[in-house]
Amino acid sequence: MFLIAASKDGAALSEPATKMLTTDSSEDPLLEMKSSMNIVRRPTFLVSLLTTMSTLLGCGVLPQGQARSWRFTVSGFSFPVNVAYSDSPAVRAQFPGLAATREAASSFVSRLVMQTVTDALEQQGSSVGLPDFIISNILSQLMIQTTMILWSAKMTIMITMPPQCVIVGSTVTSLCTFENDMRCDITIGDVMPIAVQDRHRTIGGTLTTTNIVMANWSGDMWQRVVNKAAGMLEFGLFSSHFFSAVATVN
Repeated sequence: MFLIAASKDGAALSEPATKMLTTDSSEDPLLEMKSSMNIVRRPTFLVSLLTTMSTLLGCGVLPQGQARSWRFTVSGFSFPVNVAYSDSPAVRAQFPGLAATREAASSFVSRLVMQTVTDALEQQGSSVGLPDFIISNILSQLMIQTTMILWSAKMTIMITMPPQCVIVGSTVTSLCTFENDMRCDITIGDVMPIAVQDRHRTIGGTLTTTNIVMANWSGDMWQRVVNKAAGMLEFGLFSSHFFSAVATVN
């Protein structure tokens, strides 16, 4: 389990999504932050005061110990090789997408979620006209924690043979683990793999913010954010795996 700041300073996971999604700004959670910055003509001192208050509202940090958190899940995707790992150089040579360690596979999942949520919030903020410095401060006050059951692929064999681990293209369809040694998720006497169970095709996590405005967003507002993030996965580099993914906020 890793705790990460939703910042663009981390290593980029992949090229950004190539298809932009449109959102009704009238239902945009970041619109309330923008509306607080729309100031009509007033005396100079009052304009300055209101501008300062708006900036503090958009970038202010909650008192220590008062951060707000929401749990989320992403499910309904197929199992890309990048979230599996193998300590066998021969296996990794055959399937370059496999991670070398459990930590590397976990890091992939964390960066994938971080990047898509960050990109979704950046698009939301830009669509309602928030300045870049406001968006940057908002993102610096968001933490994302992810969890996922990860698998270790001991070895791969041609699908025409009784397999220990079957990878078709870039998708893992059946896996062995160190814990169950050579026992596989395969029907006895049948060479066809059993699909990876749903519980292994779920990413769980927590969105935690210390931003004053985001801390008061409703569950529906956060649901719109994760919906947009799931949509960006659908049109990103891993679209073939996440085209049917569903994200929910609990």
